[in-house]
Amino acid sequence: MRLYVYVLQGKDFPVQETFVLLHVGKHKSKTRVSTGTSNPIWNEEFVFRVGGVDEGDDVVVSVLHHDQDHHQSNVSTGLIGKVRIPLCSVAGEENQTLLPTWFITEKPSDGKFVNIECGKILLSLSLQGKSESTSGEKFLPDKQDVSLEAVKEDQGSAKDLGCSKDGRRRKHHDGKHIMKNFVNQIDKLFHKKEEISKRLNDEIAGESVTSNYEDATDKSCTAATITCTSFEEGLDLMPSSDGEIEEMPENLLGGILLDQKYLVSPSDLNKFLFSPNSQFRKELAELQSLTDVQEGPWTMLQEDITPRLTRVVTYMRPATKLVKAGKATESQVYRKASGNQFVVFVSVSTPDVPYGNTFKVELLYKIVPVTEPNAVGESSRLIISWGIQFSQSTIMKGMIEGGARQGLKESFEQFSDLLAKNYKTLDPAVMLDKEQVIATVQSEPKTDLKSAFLYFWSSSVVCAVLLSVYVVLHILHCEPGKIQGVEFYGLDLPDSFGELVSSGILVLLLERVYMMTAHFIQARLYRGRDQGGKANGKGWILTIALIKGTSLASVEAIDLFDPYVVFTCNGKTRTSSVKLQAQDPQWNEVIEFDAMEEPPSVLDVEVFDFDGPFDQGVSLGHAEINFLKHTADELADLCVPLVGHHAQASQSKLQLRIFLENKNGVETMKDYLSKVEKEVGKKLNIRSPQKNSAFQKLFGLPHEEFLLKEYTCYLKRKLPVQGKLFLSARIVAFYSNIFGHKTKFYFLWEDINDIQVLPPTLASLGSPLLLIILKKNRGLDAKHGAKSQDEEGRLCFYFQSFVSFDATSRTIMALWKTRTLSVDQRAHIAEEESDVSDPFLFPGDVAVVSDADPLKMSKVYACDLPGDVEFVMKIFGGGEMERKIMEKSGCLNYESTTWESKNPGIYERRLSYKYNHTVSVFGGGVTCSQQKSPAPNDEGWVLNDIVALHDVPFGDHFRVHLRYEVKKAGFDSKTSKCDVYLRIRWLKPIKFEQRISKSIMDKFRSRLKVIFDSFLKESVANSSLTLL
Repeated sequence: MRLYVYVLQGKDFPVQETFVLLHVGKHKSKTRVSTGTSNPIWNEEFVFRVGGVDEGDDVVVSVLHHDQDHHQSNVSTGLIGKVRIPLCSVAGEENQTLLPTWFITEKPSDGKFVNIECGKILLSLSLQGKSESTSGEKFLPDKQDVSLEAVKEDQGSAKDLGCSKDGRRRKHHDGKHIMKNFVNQIDKLFHKKEEISKRLNDEIAGESVTSNYEDATDKSCTAATITCTSFEEGLDLMPSSDGEIEEMPENLLGGILLDQKYLVSPSDLNKFLFSPNSQFRKELAELQSLTDVQEGPWTMLQEDITPRLTRVVTYMRPATKLVKAGKATESQVYRKASGNQFVVFVSVSTPDVPYGNTFKVELLYKIVPVTEPNAVGESSRLIISWGIQFSQSTIMKGMIEGGARQGLKESFEQFSDLLAKNYKTLDPAVMLDKEQVIATVQSEPKTDLKSAFLYFWSSSVVCAVLLSVYVVLHILHCEPGKIQGVEFYGLDLPDSFGELVSSGILVLLLERVYMMTAHFIQARLYRGRDQGGKANGKGWILTIALIKGTSLASVEAIDLFDPYVVFTCNGKTRTSSVKLQAQDPQWNEVIEFDAMEEPPSVLDVEVFDFDGPFDQGVSLGHAEINFLKHTADELADLCVPLVGHHAQASQSKLQLRIFLENKNGVETMKDYLSKVEKEVGKKLNIRSPQKNSAFQKLFGLPHEEFLLKEYTCYLKRKLPVQGKLFLSARIVAFYSNIFGHKTKFYFLWEDINDIQVLPPTLASLGSPLLLIILKKNRGLDAKHGAKSQDEEGRLCFYFQSFVSFDATSRTIMALWKTRTLSVDQRAHIAEEESDVSDPFLFPGDVAVVSDADPLKMSKVYACDLPGDVEFVMKIFGGGEMERKIMEKSGCLNYESTTWESKNPGIYERRLSYKYNHTVSVFGGGVTCSQQKSPAPNDEGWVLNDIVALHDVPFGDHFRVHLRYEVKKAGFDSKTSKCDVYLRIRWLKPIKFEQRISKSIMDKFRSRLKVIFDSFLKESVANSSLTLL
């Protein structure tokens, strides 16, 4: 009978020049040499004549390394590995054909490939013909020494197999029949793919997956399973790292899901996470809505010569918007377990999800000890990485990886939060406590004497001192010379050119010493000007610990210089001391900024070379620290690279420790909001913690950032992108997610150079545009969201289709001015705007007119009201009565500020509300600015009300001025009369002035009637309650 051996391909060989040598009895044959790849493809067929199939007859497949340096062909320089296949196992297969199977090559006993993984090889074997030993029965081997990894189909067809190259490899006359049978077997394999995949998903991770061939053999030799009596016993059976050197495995290629330090010993953390019936696992399953959780027992699996502790966990995952609920199987294997180091490999299969049979998700847990000098007790570090393995190629690979990444990220965020509730995390910011850092820095010994010695220890000073002493000794030992030449009494001139040169050298050296001394004294006078001072006030406190600088470089070609550092934040400046003649200065200084009302966004750092007054220093490099791009952990120990031509070439750096604290808590945010409300003209509320947390998580912002407003709008680029515009204390952010295509960016308020309102156009679909222009070279991280870049290199962002464009634009303008303009600049702008010809115009489009002439206004309403003047003025008092009356008159979302005294007897406040569709078909918003003052002779009150209409046709063309006169009705103080006057101030000319004026007159007349009728009803109801 004949034996057909098909050598198809190899995988993961340690070298690239390989060939295969086959041994069948006394016959040998070999493949061609494959070069340039560690995954060779041969696709060659070999035929051997065998007399029969007996136990002990094996096919030996050896993988050899070919040395290209030798001139002889196929010169072997070492055995890589070999596979031994009993012929009786081939005869025991269906149709005496072993389907294409991956065989793991056995390591050689000696040579250079002893201690490394030797790869695997894909083989197929078939017996054709009859013999006495095989007729009427099929043999099953009693022993199996071949390790198989997986069943896979051949990548090429039977036509790709090469022909024989020598006399020992010959074609059989019925080869076509053999190949047809081979193809039929592969076809059967395809039909069994679902069955095989299901079986593969139930295998334990780390154990080689067996083929149909192994299922027919004795499995007892492949792996030995030892049941452990307890989890702790299984860990003790694992080889200790002290007994053998075992490297820590690398993180998986998918990335890091969690890297955190905890105040707990590694062994306790390992037991907490993986012990049977772990309470943490139960709480995590409940948090992630996992059901039917079943944990298998930990068992010891003998893998090669290394025992592995393994278990299987199954559960039902909840349904999502895209994926139905399905079963998941976790195979957990300990790869390393010593006294203080643990590595657990987890393979997760989800066959019920779409394409679930094509991939497995892999997780690697690593628990290692860490040493924290400030931590009390043992601490450990938990690192969790992930990867994904595809068993077959699919066009959905990218989508599967993206979905797995997002799902794992969300799951392990919950994992991290739950674990942090049980064990304290060791964050760098926590370990580097502010008070401790300050105490450590301030306890550093002062080095004034040492720095002075190093500064004056120079050749010029030494020469000047020596020469001066020499001259003084010379003068003491010499007698006064006689007067000669042009000398006279009191004037002694040099008597030779040598004396003249010596005198000149001495004078130059003394001048140099004098300049150095003056420079040193001047630097000492500036020392400590801002260092060590305590911050004043309540608000945002910025504390900087300036530790040291490294590799500072000067613009001038000098070796040593005198550096100092200038810090600028929110318009305030602080300066460090000067370090003389230092290229790697050690400052160890603490600098604090006074309390700031607004949270700082950036800190500007610049290093100068001292040369007299500070304003004449030469810059050695600068840097900008964005507080929104650094976590508190990173700021607590920050190494800042300096920017500049010489600084970048020398890799200059500063080591800082920065702490940003809010000393006043929530009150600081409330004070900031109240200040912004005055600019905006409407009330702003602090968002809920859940809303703030989601906002911070979406844009990766620090926890102190709080959200003010959010608007739905379109970002105009080549095509409009619908999303949300977020306004916070320090940034303007935009986010959009359209069918998985995300657009996300933000920039600082300080980056904005100008904000403009553009009129509606056909391209904007009739919607006005809000144009935000950034400063040059600012906001480059948000460049992908900009529509264009002007000739000056500034980024331009266009936003449109706001629900209430006027209110949104006013809010954004007010926040920008509040954030970027100083107090003096805002006062100057207000003064300029108060001088414009139109007294009704004002930063918020409303103004208060205190001396309006009623003769120029039209009387639209008059009535007598019960009650005295103070009772009637409750209509404008801001209390519950006013709110009820305004709601009945058609006002929605009615908000008002409190009355504030501006001048003696004059009070002001602001209102904002919306009309319902009964009052106005267009709805629309209203902002009002009201001012009240006593009437002449103290007969009552005069209230002026400037009304600005928004989101109504031509609402920006006019303002409505109302004047309420509430006075006593004759001599009876128990009744009052109210007269209301109205005037329309046109800001822009329009053809429909008369028509619009008539409509406004009628609408306000009817609305005033509703307001005062409602007041009468409320007053009657209150009187009835009083009588009862």
